[in-house]
Amino acid sequence: MVDAAECCVKVMCRFRPLNESEITRGDKYIPKFKGEDTVVISGKPYIFDRVFPPNTTQEQVYDTCAKQIVKDVLGGYNGTVFAYGQTSSGKTHTMEGQLHNSQLKGIIPRIAQDIFDHIYSMDENLEFHIKVSYFEIYLDKIRDLLDVSKTNLAVHEDKNRVPFVKGCTERFVSSPEDVMDVIDEGKSNRHVAVTNMNEHSSRSHSIFLINIKQENVETEKKLSGKLYLVDLAGSEKVSKTGAEGSVLDEAKNINKSLSALGNVISALAEGTKTHVPYRDSKMTRILQDSLGGNCRTTIVICCSPSVYNEAEIKSTLMFGQRAKTIKNTVSVNMELTKSTIIDNDKYQLALITQIV
Repeated sequence: MVDAAECCVKVMCRFRPLNESEITRGDKYIPKFKGEDTVVISGKPYIFDRVFPPNTTQEQVYDTCAKQIVKDVLGGYNGTVFAYGQTSSGKTHTMEGQLHNSQLKGIIPRIAQDIFDHIYSMDENLEFHIKVSYFEIYLDKIRDLLDVSKTNLAVHEDKNRVPFVKGCTERFVSSPEDVMDVIDEGKSNRHVAVTNMNEHSSRSHSIFLINIKQENVETEKKLSGKLYLVDLAGSEKVSKTGAEGSVLDEAKNINKSLSALGNVISALAEGTKTHVPYRDSKMTRILQDSLGGNCRTTIVICCSPSVYNEAEIKSTLMFGQRAKTIKNTVSVNMELTKSTIIDNDKYQLALITQIV
């Protein structure tokens, strides 16, 4: 039996190269990198679990940020990887990349491949059932990206008081190709718009959920793990993006939900935990277990290297530093069957015998 263990939220920081508009403007490149875990901005060092300079490959990011979480989820833990940062800082490149390009694909398609590679090499007595869901939060409403008629799904709590999205489409998948088909279908239904900051700016937070159940047919032991893969919409200064009309309304909503996320992280970082405002937005409700709950969580904060974005870089780095102090309490999700109850009784008896 595995008892609950405390673990910190991991925070990785990734800087992209200067983009075309920054180069055209003649922007100064401001980050200085020290070792593998420190970036210095305007003389101030910021330390994370890992800092990735602009020349880091997609594979290196995956190996550091997500490879272990795949093993954890297949071992019966819950996992979350989410990308945070201003508009056009490299979040979608990090999470998705070029989905069908072996070198440039991001974390999500690599996870799809990795899960099945692990399963094929595991004990043949293990039976797996894998379901995926894909939804977005747009103007604080949850839309099913696999069934566009479902435009306002509700968040409910299960018997363990863990929030989940009720009624969203679940697809069974049995290969990496199945997963990629679902992603392609869902992506075609995402809300995107052109802003000054980004040609294809995501106007919604997207969440790709992988639900893995496994059973050992010999011992009847059943484990389950959920993996949340989250691409947050970009935080942005409206004055910089040139947002107007409906795009301006979107920006206000995006910034509101991101500030709710910041408030949750601040409350958890302070450690008071008397009141953590998870209910202030749909996004923070869904991420409740990922932040302060039963989940192994990695946050990738994404930054531009341009002096033009210095204020946004600093606020992203501060967000990451606060998040790094959050502690989650994780345990294996094991379904109690007759055999596991008997094993547990034997385990408890052995513990008592040791104490005596």
